[in-house]
Amino acid sequence: MSVHIIYEVKLLLYSFLTGAGLMMTYDLLRTFRILIPHSYLCIGIEDMVFWVYAALTVFSLLYEQNDGGLRGYVIAGIFLGMFLYDRMISRFFLKFLKKFWKYLKMKLRMLFRHKRRQ
Repeated sequence: MSVHIIYEVKLLLYSFLTGAGLMMTYDLLRTFRILIPHSYLCIGIEDMVFWVYAALTVFSLLYEQNDGGLRGYVIAGIFLGMFLYDRMISRFFLKFLKKFWKYLKMKLRMLFRHKRRQ
């Protein structure tokens, strides 16, 4: 295989992993929001910081791997990585986390009620 083709395939793989990594980072942010409720203002600020981080991450990928050149398949790879992560991992992880958090809160309430009765 040509060296150029291998380079393009690696660039596509990096873009795919970057998209999945961005969604993983956003899942951590959503997990933080589940554990600690936030006001709408805080959520807006957190989202703005995340999207600045995402823009800098994508710019860094393009700058370091492609000398700043914008390629459509790189952007498509990022979106595909985000989409596949969201559909394959994120949904199940967040459902599990919400159920676990409800279960944990229920157990803690039961524990505190039991302690108050004693």
